Amino acid sequence: MTAAENVCYTLINVPMDSEPPSEISLKNDLEKGDVKLKTEALKKVIIMILNGEKLPGLLMTIIRFVLPLQDHTIKKLLLVFWEIVPKTTPDGRLLQEMILVCDAYRKDLQHPNEFIRGSTLRFLCKLKEAELLEPLMPAIRACLEHRHSYVRRNAVLAIYTIYRNFEHLIPDAPELIHDFLVNEKDASCKRNAFMMLIHADQDRALDYLSTCIDQVQTFGDILQLVIVELIYKVCHANPSERARFIRCIYNLLQSSSPAVKYEAAGTLVTLSSAPTAIKAAAQCYIDLIIKESDNNVKLIVLDRLIELKEHPSHERVLQDLVMDILRVLSTPDLEVRKKTLQLALDLVSSRNVEELVIVLKKEVIKTNNVTEHEDTDKYRQLLVRTLHSCSVRFPDMAANVIPVLMEFLSDNNEAAAADVLEFVREAIQRFENLRPLIVEKMLEVFHAIKSVKIYRGALWILGEYCSTKEDIQSVMTEVRRSLGEIPIVESEIKKEAGELKPEEEVPVGPAQKLVTEMGTYATQSALSSSRPAKKEEDRPPLRGFLLDGDFFVAASLATTLTKIALRYVSLVQEKKKQNSFNAEAMLLMATILHLGKSSLPKKPITDDDVDRISLCLKVLSECSPLMNDIFNKECRQSLSHMLSAKLEEEKLSQKKESEKRNVTIQPDDPISFMQLTAKNEMSSKEDQFQLSLLAAMGNTQRKEAADPLASKLNKVTQLTGFSDPVYAEAYVHVNQYDIVLDVLVVNQTSDTLQNCTLELATLGDLKLVEKPSPLTLAPHDFANIKANVKVASTENGIIFGNVVMSLELPATETVWFSVIFILTSWITSSLLPVQMLSSDRCGRNLNGKTMNTNIIDLNEYLQHILKSTNMKCLTPEKALSGYCGFMAANLYARSIFGEDALANVSIEKPIHLGPEAPVTGHIRIRAKSQGMALSLGDKINLSQKKTSL
Repeated sequence: MTAAENVCYTLINVPMDSEPPSEISLKNDLEKGDVKLKTEALKKVIIMILNGEKLPGLLMTIIRFVLPLQDHTIKKLLLVFWEIVPKTTPDGRLLQEMILVCDAYRKDLQHPNEFIRGSTLRFLCKLKEAELLEPLMPAIRACLEHRHSYVRRNAVLAIYTIYRNFEHLIPDAPELIHDFLVNEKDASCKRNAFMMLIHADQDRALDYLSTCIDQVQTFGDILQLVIVELIYKVCHANPSERARFIRCIYNLLQSSSPAVKYEAAGTLVTLSSAPTAIKAAAQCYIDLIIKESDNNVKLIVLDRLIELKEHPSHERVLQDLVMDILRVLSTPDLEVRKKTLQLALDLVSSRNVEELVIVLKKEVIKTNNVTEHEDTDKYRQLLVRTLHSCSVRFPDMAANVIPVLMEFLSDNNEAAAADVLEFVREAIQRFENLRPLIVEKMLEVFHAIKSVKIYRGALWILGEYCSTKEDIQSVMTEVRRSLGEIPIVESEIKKEAGELKPEEEVPVGPAQKLVTEMGTYATQSALSSSRPAKKEEDRPPLRGFLLDGDFFVAASLATTLTKIALRYVSLVQEKKKQNSFNAEAMLLMATILHLGKSSLPKKPITDDDVDRISLCLKVLSECSPLMNDIFNKECRQSLSHMLSAKLEEEKLSQKKESEKRNVTIQPDDPISFMQLTAKNEMSSKEDQFQLSLLAAMGNTQRKEAADPLASKLNKVTQLTGFSDPVYAEAYVHVNQYDIVLDVLVVNQTSDTLQNCTLELATLGDLKLVEKPSPLTLAPHDFANIKANVKVASTENGIIFGNVVMSLELPATETVWFSVIFILTSWITSSLLPVQMLSSDRCGRNLNGKTMNTNIIDLNEYLQHILKSTNMKCLTPEKALSGYCGFMAANLYARSIFGEDALANVSIEKPIHLGPEAPVTGHIRIRAKSQGMALSLGDKINLSQKKTSL
């Protein structure tokens, strides 16, 4: 038995700075010291025993000089001492001294102080010696009638533990506790008694419940929780009992305790699939979310609602509760709101989409009136995206949503405004009947847009979808309004010159001395600090963008002006008006080019923007039909293709999701009638209470069983050969920085192998915690050996070793032989393929690898690397499709220790070397630790070449 499997007693953390006291000094303090000295000495004895010391000479001293004392502190320490002290001889017989201790227990069980009685009863639950418990049974039974509830409820626990471990000591325990339960009034005592009957004699528990099932609502919450557990277990094992207890579960949904309501709702869902039951449980969950203040509770209950939605037959019921679910939006927590909106969006249908949109519009308006908070902008963005999805799925709602959302184009939060812009762009392309409305609203908010990115998008939409003469003229008016006085350079120079006139000059105050970071003084004028602020405040938005040096918006403006000018020419037949409009558009482009070449902007115009604006000027000067088609038709077709591809992706993802949720039933599948199901046939179903307990304890066996690829069999590593005298294989389990090796050793010979030892050694920052004990293996026998390895750092390490055993021959000669094995690269083989989040950042440890492979296809090489390293490709599949002679992709994985590894693959196909030439290129690896980067590079080096079978 390894240290991990030993019985664990009470653990006490103490500083070990000083030397441990000697046994003689402890004995002297225990015999002759006062109460305080004896207390300190007893504490030291307990600590030394917990650290592995035996101290057999102090047992009688403590019985004689410490046990008779009535001090409460000493009595509490004695309970810990009797729990951990060895009570048997090496051959397993009870120590004679324990008879005296047993008499002390009996006296404490009859002590007039209820605390001493109760704590002694709790201590007896930990005893595993029947000889010590047998004389105490009359005193334990008598405690059931004590006046204080603390004593009575601990007496029930003691009786339950003794009955479970040593049934012969109290064979009538279920009957005794049933009689006690009938007459008991205290809620905690009744809870303990009922819990014992559930596990010891379920029939008696049901008999008691049937006598008081109408009064369940009046019970305390702790007893109600136990009743819910009993009803679930009974109905789980015997479905015919459901009708008997379903009304009781309905009543418990109205309990005053949130915990009882939560468990009752979960039990009701598992016991019944009727729409009324699902609706009642869902309504209970919603009330819990709204009334509970803890955000963690809200998220847990929301997850239960989402689980209900996953069932196809329950989704219809939940659709009627969408408006109730939206009441959860009153919670200020962003994560709760996010899950609520997603759930409501999944449940929305044509019957309730109008009400949903009304509520979301009100929430959007509320965010304008609320004082700015760090989550307000994010919440507004969530609302925008939800309304966007509703409008796409239900086009009839778009007309109600667009006017509200377009006000956010002028929002300070660029992310929310960008979401609105994306929605508007998609809506104006898909819904032709809404184009006049969208253009009208866009013109209303155009002058108030503050972000240059949103401004560019709005310009594109106006230039693409303004189709009437009046709208085109309105766009030109808004552009002139946003650009300000032209020519820009001359007007700016005039402003600068005008501000320097003596009569307009602001009096300069005394210079202020400011201390800089370097400790020196700097001067600042009141005039110089206030004048630029006034200039920027009076500056129109587009003019401000250009003076700040952002001329990309000028290129977008030139394209927009070209589109509307070409369209204006096709709509207006008068040559004079055509030339006038074109001249105005060309004047705007020319003045922007002039500004870009001047020294006024903070950054000069780029050559790309100059080329774009010059091209637009040339197009307007020629007005050829070819350019007209390119500007006014091809752009819209490109957008249409992009939206169509996006819609196909969404449909594909929804189809995959529905395939996961829908349960395929074959025509010849048997039909299960619950009324005809035998009791033993229900035992195979999952026990929700047991699964909840396992999940709380961090047990992942359920997930492993559900996923065959994650099962234990696929994690077994073969250590020795099948033809070796001893076959060994290991299951490596990693829990944070602890590694447990579960090694199966099989004796494949017909002889008895003695002193069979697993000897392990490590390379790297690994440490073997303890050496496994030797075993004796009978012929063809097998055994499991466990070894614990501690990880000091997450860099690469190697575990290796051998199995050593001896064989006694008939001539009394002992032959020793061993089987060697190596368990390598356990770090790199534990990479988990996960999607990289935006917050994931790898460190600066780089490892570049030059390729040396025999694979001749680019995509085949990438797939081979992904399979060999267990990494995930972050580059979209569409970006890798096609063939152009080279490929660049980013790979990512996360180790079981939570460290990130990022690899960039840059490869090409050297065409000049022929079609059979292997691919060439480089792989650059980035990781937080150098060991991770190096070991991953070695792994890629070893697996670059494709082996032929």
